[in-house]
Amino acid sequence: MINILSIFVSAVEVSDSVASITPTAKDAIAALSGYTIPEILEIVTKSCISFCIKLVEVSILWFVGRWITKRLLNFAKMIMQKRKTNETVQSFLTSLIDVVLLITLVVMVISIFGIDTSSFIALFASAGVAIGMALSGTLQNFAGGVMILLFRPYKVGDFIEAQGQSGVVKEIQIFNTVLKTGDNKIILVPNGPMSTGIVNNYSREELRRVDFSFSISYGDDYEKAKAVIEELVAADARILKSPKHFIGLSSLGASSINIVLRVWAKQEDYWGIYYDMNKNIYETLPKRGLNFPYQTFTINVNQEKQG
Repeated sequence: MINILSIFVSAVEVSDSVASITPTAKDAIAALSGYTIPEILEIVTKSCISFCIKLVEVSILWFVGRWITKRLLNFAKMIMQKRKTNETVQSFLTSLIDVVLLITLVVMVISIFGIDTSSFIALFASAGVAIGMALSGTLQNFAGGVMILLFRPYKVGDFIEAQGQSGVVKEIQIFNTVLKTGDNKIILVPNGPMSTGIVNNYSREELRRVDFSFSISYGDDYEKAKAVIEELVAADARILKSPKHFIGLSSLGASSINIVLRVWAKQEDYWGIYYDMNKNIYETLPKRGLNFPYQTFTINVNQEKQG
């Protein structure tokens, strides 16, 4: 039997050009040539038992790991649902977390078989760098979306102004924030600039101040105008009593006395109060003998006598 193995080893040495036989395989066969059949069977049996043990360990690790990843995914979903994160973002983040956990688990499984995982880690790292360089702008928008989800400078339904655009937040996507304007246009704003730029969120607070500016002519009674405005403010039930409103003479213009009015209201009443108060002021002040000034020009004409 030993002679048969020796002949087989010699045949392997002759066929070095065959790619399917590696030096490691030849060394293993050469090492077995010094053993008897029972010894070879014992070695094979031990190897099979060791492989089965590792297979059991891998199976246990795989099922336990998947059980843990599912619990982590459910925990992440619960947090996102409590924060009322957009469903599209929830789906993407859930998939992303699942992929990352799965890759981590696969690397752990491979390491049990004694395979060097550093090459896999290096491969993932180099692939990440290459993808990052190719999609730098896209990844910046993705990171911006994550920052928006974490710090929540605005949410779906808020009226915001940012990056020269304004509208109601309709959706917070992975890479963009979707705004719906007052004239029913859809605007996509990248999340990268949204997360680093200035965002004016008009809906963040429950109350909002409504500012007005009116003008009356010189010679009109300011106190009378103030009393008329007080009546109009008191007649509008949407205007809050606290914080208290403010009426003041803001400036003396070239041809007018300028009056400022500031009232407080709930977010949903802002525009209604704004338009109605302007209308009421326009209709009421003239009826009370108060005049709106018109812009005037003075022209001086010099005539020279011709002699």
